[in-house]
Amino acid sequence: MKVRVSYMQMKRFYLFLVAVVFLASCDGKGEGPSVESGLEGKSFSSKMDHLFEEFYANNKFMGSVSVTQQGRDIYSSAFGYSDIDSQTLSNLGTKYRGGSITKMFTSALVLKAVEDKKLSLDMTVEHFFPSIVNAPKITIRQLLNHRSGIPSFTKDPVFWKVRTDNMSPASLLSLISEYQSNFEPDSSHEYSNSNYFLLSQILERVYQLSYAALLQREIAEPLALQNTYSGQRTQNDQAYSYVYEDGWKRFPETDLSIAIGSGDIVTTPKDLNVFIRALFEEQIISADSLNKMTLIRDNVGLGLFPFSFKNINGFGHGGTIDGFHSISIYFPEEQLVVSIMSNAIDYNINTLFTHVLSMYFNEPFEFPNFDGVSITAKELEKYVGMYKGEGPGKFTITLKEGVLHAQLNDSFIEPLIYLGNHKFTNEETGAHFIFDPEANTLGLEQSGVADIYMFNKQ
Repeated sequence: MKVRVSYMQMKRFYLFLVAVVFLASCDGKGEGPSVESGLEGKSFSSKMDHLFEEFYANNKFMGSVSVTQQGRDIYSSAFGYSDIDSQTLSNLGTKYRGGSITKMFTSALVLKAVEDKKLSLDMTVEHFFPSIVNAPKITIRQLLNHRSGIPSFTKDPVFWKVRTDNMSPASLLSLISEYQSNFEPDSSHEYSNSNYFLLSQILERVYQLSYAALLQREIAEPLALQNTYSGQRTQNDQAYSYVYEDGWKRFPETDLSIAIGSGDIVTTPKDLNVFIRALFEEQIISADSLNKMTLIRDNVGLGLFPFSFKNINGFGHGGTIDGFHSISIYFPEEQLVVSIMSNAIDYNINTLFTHVLSMYFNEPFEFPNFDGVSITAKELEKYVGMYKGEGPGKFTITLKEGVLHAQLNDSFIEPLIYLGNHKFTNEETGAHFIFDPEANTLGLEQSGVADIYMFNKQ
């Protein structure tokens, strides 16, 4: 089956938005009541091996994971291939594109610049980029916590046409300068990669260093992060990324010149664990600066998102770029860090992350059933149709080759797995589709998200 690049590009973009919303609100409450038989009584390492080996065997995951507690490595492993074509296996030194995990590093560098008296959080963008709409009103703080109103360049159709090409900072700045504001600064919040590109350019101006050099000088070298840097083309034990379309297909890689400060960092889970622990132990910035980073407003901090699991609170960030998906969370009270980086995943990484936490804290969870519950094509016919409602829009449910598929508005078409009792799931997004054939309704829910969107069959 031939993969259409435009389809995959839009799919990555959609999943990126899903990941952001999920990470900001996930509390782990959506887990099922039972642990898969055979895991009880096993060590954490054995459970982890079993989980990730099953995911790899079922074409759901390739990548690396690292878990540290009080700075001690309690689990690290790699699964699958960094390069399928050359049959190169991943290892603990394999480096992955981190996507928006970059924003934690950028935020730390900005707060370091504030400590160095080179910036203030209340300084406005007009000092650097007067051509930006509302530049006199937008502050550094509002760039950090996504309250600037500046649209994200990754939502611009132009981005999808040029993302594989080298783009100069001046060209990207010119593109962003053309955007009208989505809202008055500080009146609302909306995740925007433009904010963090602008922050990277501000850092370069006040330090008279490239973002890449500043990252090395202020973070990577002091912490001995030998596998962390601002990326370019894939090379030197870096993984290629893949999406699953009748087998793993390599995803055309973004030229990271367009992602400086917002998504250009290449790293490993082990390096991520060292970084985020050092951040919270005040080895990078002061306690006062860290307090500013972790001050949450509308579920967003300064380059960090809150994360809770069974009333255990943490901070971190997720990332998606091309076929790469990552998540790194630090739990201060437990001094626990969990980082997962994947170059090929056909499952929701945030749900996978909660599986890891469930095993670490010995909490029950429902082990994924990759085959689903048996159901005939005839039985599936009653779910087919168009469902309209408030919120996301409309869903078109179709039946193809005995498998139910869902399409949101005019976007991509995704297969659904039957779980029983009129409930289906799409493993990649973690969304659940709950049908009521008698009432002709469809409910859409996601683990850890309080809202359930309802749709009526037309």
